[in-house]
Amino acid sequence: MSKRFGDHQALDDVSFALRPGKVTGLLGPNGAGKSTLLRILLGLARPDAGSAEVLGGQPLSAPERAQRVGVVMDAIGFHPRVTVRRQLEISARSLGLPSSRIAEVIGQVGLDGAERKRVKACSTGMRQRLALAVALLPDPELLILDEPLNGLDPDGIRWMRRLVERSADEGRTVLIASHMLSEVEQSVDDVVVLRRSVLFTGSLQELVRRGGGRLEDAYFALVEGADTAPRPEVTRA
Repeated sequence: MSKRFGDHQALDDVSFALRPGKVTGLLGPNGAGKSTLLRILLGLARPDAGSAEVLGGQPLSAPERAQRVGVVMDAIGFHPRVTVRRQLEISARSLGLPSSRIAEVIGQVGLDGAERKRVKACSTGMRQRLALAVALLPDPELLILDEPLNGLDPDGIRWMRRLVERSADEGRTVLIASHMLSEVEQSVDDVVVLRRSVLFTGSLQELVRRGGGRLEDAYFALVEGADTAPRPEVTRA
């Protein structure tokens, strides 16, 4: 699929697939088209050419997306004066979910004891956990996380890594967009490297092998090579 904004080509003939029960890392520099790609997958934008299939079909309608896809794209988009629990109650009600799910997701994301804290008093890391709790409320089949490690301390990063691994083990498809190469290397099974076009799609193991054992070297070889190539050739593994 492709997407253009005026004279700017945001996405150019992008094609890749996500494996169920696996974690895929979406990598690329600023301006590579990652946010545009995520918006298309979520049905918030339309490609100019081609199409995106999500969970076996075209981008989902808003009600179906809310039930089947969990999204963390903006951890500060909550009302600052409500409590953590109240925010989850509002989200659960909007999804038609029982209140029993609230206690479950609070435990999953490690917000036990913070239910009565107002959102404005939460740290960035706690808001990130709250955003993830909302994403997990419908027990989604697909989990899309945009920079999920922002604001997390080392313990929080380790916790996030384990939660992502557990989500995949439970059969969810997980897509993580991140700039933190070292953490991606510890968390994902597959990698998509994007710079308007897909420069690589395949297993993390294969990409690291091509970098002589270092993800960073492989990543920058692809991205910097795309700067000088008129049209990058997609590497699949």
